Amino acid sequence: MKYLHTMVRVSDVDASLDFYCNKLGLKEVRRFESEQGRYTLIFLSANEDMDTAESERAPLVELTYNWDPETYSGGRNFGHLAYEVDDIYELCQSLMDNGVTINRPPRDGRMAFIRSPDNISIELLQKGEALAPAEPWVSMANTGSW
Repeated sequence: MKYLHTMVRVSDVDASLDFYCNKLGLKEVRRFESEQGRYTLIFLSANEDMDTAESERAPLVELTYNWDPETYSGGRNFGHLAYEVDDIYELCQSLMDNGVTINRPPRDGRMAFIRSPDNISIELLQKGEALAPAEPWVSMANTGSW
């Protein structure tokens, strides 16, 4: 058995691609549109996974956009996506600078949580050892749920 992808439903393709690609740094690997099924599938990969994403089709995030409007609620019941990052402080600052709320700041230098435009919880984990606790993160309170 081999892990292939995680699917999340999105309600706005442009807002989702802006978040996942422009802000979080994922790359679009491929896209499939079904006129008959009335949906679009967009597969994304983390930059460091691009080689295996293209050759082995894994690991990926599949954004599913259903053309007919639907209401999706309770993104937290999905669980979360998790990504290892080179510098959690740098990424969280970049996300904040681009309007993304840090729901659980990296007070411990190791872990943070954010949410996508469709309320999907995303865990960010520091690669290797935790960074030394630093401001403004140490003093930053949680925002909303994560």
